[in-house]
Amino acid sequence: MEEVKAGKGGEKFVPYNERTGNESVVYFTRDLSAAGLIKVYKKVCEGICGKVAVKLHTGEPHGPNIIPRPWVKELFEKCLPDATIVETNTYYDGDRYTTEQHRKTIEINGWTFAPVDIMDEHGTTELPVNGGKWFTKMTVGGSLVDYDSLLVLTHFKGHTMGGFGGSNKNIGIGCADGRIGKKAIHTVVGSDDQWSVSEEEFMERMTESAKATVDHFGDKITFVNVMRNMSVSCDCEGVDAEPVVTPNVGILASVDILAVDQACVDIVYAMKKEENHDLVERIESRHGHRQLSYMKELGMGNNRYVLIDTDNGDVRMTAEDAVVDLVPFTE
Repeated sequence: MEEVKAGKGGEKFVPYNERTGNESVVYFTRDLSAAGLIKVYKKVCEGICGKVAVKLHTGEPHGPNIIPRPWVKELFEKCLPDATIVETNTYYDGDRYTTEQHRKTIEINGWTFAPVDIMDEHGTTELPVNGGKWFTKMTVGGSLVDYDSLLVLTHFKGHTMGGFGGSNKNIGIGCADGRIGKKAIHTVVGSDDQWSVSEEEFMERMTESAKATVDHFGDKITFVNVMRNMSVSCDCEGVDAEPVVTPNVGILASVDILAVDQACVDIVYAMKKEENHDLVERIESRHGHRQLSYMKELGMGNNRYVLIDTDNGDVRMTAEDAVVDLVPFTE
């Protein structure tokens, strides 16, 4: 059997003019508020119907950077009154490792305005991974398949292992169950090092996991990325997250998971050096661009897109337009 090898080039940003293929539509607003969130969600919500799940990172206790609960509460009240927040338990031992611990943390962080389903509380299920090289199937929280549609609501930020955490990470790690799926992504079989998978191989395993969820929901899945409080640390790190130095930008939405994550990365790269240095270093040092190139190889979406300015009559804009006159981050 031929040895499986990870791709290369995850440390390299590919400029827009060097990309090929079709363009998807990504909507953008500078309005970092409940109103802005609702505005862009309404642009991409056509497939959200039936029994609705909302996958978001509910955070470690008192995590300072997670999406503000009042924004999400208003989104639920106005657009998703019967939706359920969905999560899975963590692979690391902490405050979300067991269901009991996780529910306490969810309450501490104020996710009390809607039902919360910890999807691996009562077991797991397997979804096929079509076209993968590391997996043929991925183990996910058992109740994921009980939902008709999925809103992936993501706090875009850096990530200790992934370089950045966007929609791909939110479901690639976040829908995999805490004991089997996450272990398959993070740990080499037989290794004593829990985090023995890294760089391109980690990006590819995580992306194949995300593909299982994307394929399962088909046209009943959509993606919203909030570019706010973008520490180089994931929300998994809670109050220990590195201080935020990257300016807040806005909210992006698309039905294309690759296009929305790529647009966020492009916006980061369009910033001035003093604004983006830490986040760019985190993405490149972890070889995070392999998330994007592998999503394209797997046919999950397009890395070219039409960026629509919803603040100015839905005209076309560029990543450079999105970073004009950014305000330095303050607490």
